[in-house]
Amino acid sequence: MKTPPTLDSLKAFFASQGAAAYLVGGYLRDSLLGLDSKDIDVAVKGDAVVLARELADSMGGAFVGLDTERGIARVVFVESGLVVDVSTYEGDILKDLARRDFTIDAMALPLGDMEELGWREQVLDPLGGRRDMSLKLIRMTARDVFKEDPLRLLRALRLAHRLGFQIEEATEGQVRRDTARLAQVSAERVRDEFLALISPDGAYEGLGRLDGLGLLDYIIPELALAKGVSQPKEHYWDVFEHTMQTVKAAERITSSRADDALAQDVYGGDDVSSYFGEHVGDGHTRRTLLKLGALFHDIAKPQTKAVDATGRTRFLGHPVLGASMAQKRLRALRMSARSVKSVGLMVEHHLRPTQMSQGVETPTARATHRFYRELGDTAVSVLYLSLADYVAARGPRLEVEEWRNRVAQVNHVLENKRREEAPERKERLVTGHDLIEAFQLRPGPMFQTLLEGVEEAQAMGEVRDRVEALEWMKAELAKERGLEDTLA
Repeated sequence: MKTPPTLDSLKAFFASQGAAAYLVGGYLRDSLLGLDSKDIDVAVKGDAVVLARELADSMGGAFVGLDTERGIARVVFVESGLVVDVSTYEGDILKDLARRDFTIDAMALPLGDMEELGWREQVLDPLGGRRDMSLKLIRMTARDVFKEDPLRLLRALRLAHRLGFQIEEATEGQVRRDTARLAQVSAERVRDEFLALISPDGAYEGLGRLDGLGLLDYIIPELALAKGVSQPKEHYWDVFEHTMQTVKAAERITSSRADDALAQDVYGGDDVSSYFGEHVGDGHTRRTLLKLGALFHDIAKPQTKAVDATGRTRFLGHPVLGASMAQKRLRALRMSARSVKSVGLMVEHHLRPTQMSQGVETPTARATHRFYRELGDTAVSVLYLSLADYVAARGPRLEVEEWRNRVAQVNHVLENKRREEAPERKERLVTGHDLIEAFQLRPGPMFQTLLEGVEEAQAMGEVRDRVEALEWMKAELAKERGLEDTLA
């Protein structure tokens, strides 16, 4: 495998190609702010697409043509996570900077100067980007920046949220006037900006900004119906604010902050951290998908709200309808099939953990086994979503004792999973081949029933080896055949 590029090797590469190259955009901005960045933006005098292909070939990266007609391409170095975006500029670099979106991204530095002393003084800054960085402002370079590329509407907000900046007054006014233009942007580009907004900590605040500017309605229009929808007295907030608070709680209970008592109560450990840190689809982690699950978990409450004969407000069927609505919206955003399935399962089953036992009783081993068997690798996310839902329902009225009882039930289910995964209970004792040889069964529905049943019996400790597993199956078959004789 070839070595991923450094600034020195990039300088040498573009020099060897006879292409004038400038550092621009986010990498330069973040360097000026003292922030780390794994995305390097380079503007070149020449064919950026051809140069990016050559760069990928020479340094072992993967070429991605972002917008070949406009001369924009990307090289991804998977092992290091480094991304190099290469774009073509024509004429003068200053004219290129004037066409960019925000002043803090409309600066440039000759690539070779980055490693030199005093490089900050060499930065080209024709539109006052460094001034706006000192003022912590996101300012458009021209009034038509959102017309030229409406995705910049989301990017303005994401940058402000990530950097802790404010959107300058005239720029915010232009965002509000151009909000409807977001409908012109491809679903894939909207998806990427939206996920980049909610993925880091602070998703609640980011979503609040998105809603405040009227942009959330264009990404998840179904959420608008949740505003002002009241809930029973057990809930502190209406459906919309409860949803936002569930996202916030999901983030808290999966954090590693030592000063957050809420997170400390939930079972931690390296395996849970690894689980939520796993990338499952669309370049994002299970933790990000959990926030999506929280965002969609009550999406169908406005459609299912009804008051029964006793005067009680009910939302019957909202998990099932909500799962369908969530999956439809996520498919429209071009989410991966795996992500869509995972979020759909979270929404459909978010009430299930509270239904696995009564009161403060702990769920049985059999109930937890079936829970994991049916939900697969999304089961742990469902458990955490149920806790986040509980926190958001109680709001400021959350009582420590009740919270710890709820956490104890979830921790019990998590512990059962660890016991089931012990080597002596994980080894498969019998297979479908055994059913054919030992009992002369033909493949069919009974196969799956018997195999799942013996796996469950093994998890419960009722069978410990192959002999006991076959005896268990023999008994189950006798019961089944006896029932058939009785019915006959």
